[in-house]
Amino acid sequence: MFFTLNSWELALIIFAVVGGVAALGAFAGRLIREHSEASHEPLGVIQAALLGVVGLVLAFGLSLAVGRYQDRRADVVNEANAIGTAYLRAQTIAEPQRTQTIVLMRRYIDLAIAVSHERPGGAALAATTAREGSAQRVLWRLAGQSLNAAPVASAPRLYVDSLNAMFDAQSERLAGLNNRVPNAVLWLELLGAAFAVGMIALYLAVLGKGLAPVVAAGVLVSVVVLVSFDLDRPTRGWIHVPATPLLAERASMQLPPAAPAPHR
Repeated sequence: MFFTLNSWELALIIFAVVGGVAALGAFAGRLIREHSEASHEPLGVIQAALLGVVGLVLAFGLSLAVGRYQDRRADVVNEANAIGTAYLRAQTIAEPQRTQTIVLMRRYIDLAIAVSHERPGGAALAATTAREGSAQRVLWRLAGQSLNAAPVASAPRLYVDSLNAMFDAQSERLAGLNNRVPNAVLWLELLGAAFAVGMIALYLAVLGKGLAPVVAAGVLVSVVVLVSFDLDRPTRGWIHVPATPLLAERASMQLPPAAPAPHR
């Protein structure tokens, strides 16, 4: 559910839920204050215990989101390195496969860069990965032709190994994009945070205190929840997984091949 929303819709829902529960807590606290003076101490104990539990839940959810975000960044680096290695080794195979492979590798990395800007599960990403799959089949066919032409040479064998590693890196990156924090954990974070802020508002209203601390706590908790959710939205949120390693590798491919074409 949360993954399909844009960032502004997500922020509005989070602030509305937290603010709404806080308002209910303040209203309930005023009612309790008018009818009972003996509930101050029990409410204080409950509030303190609840805040500790919710703090652990928020920390757990944030750690899950940060871990996945770091894994996605690492996947981009790994794929860029795998493409770079395959591209360098492609320069050592014989013609005509060498030139065809170099041209196709440049197109392939453009598709890998496009993945960084498309929503996981969307039609655009499906189309891009389909094009990547077509490019992979052509690259593998060219690699097979090069290997068949020189079955005892080391260059085609090394290139085939690096090409296989490049395909694996692409699969790992796509799997990482779809490895999101479970919705149950996200709901627990949001509802737990809202209930905790509501308890703060209730307790302060019972004591007859102002609502400024409640507003500050509500904003702070809402921002923490929003950041936790946004970290798990690699292409839809404000926090993106950068494609810098792929862009740097693509820039290096613009240069002429460093290795000359080998003779058969």
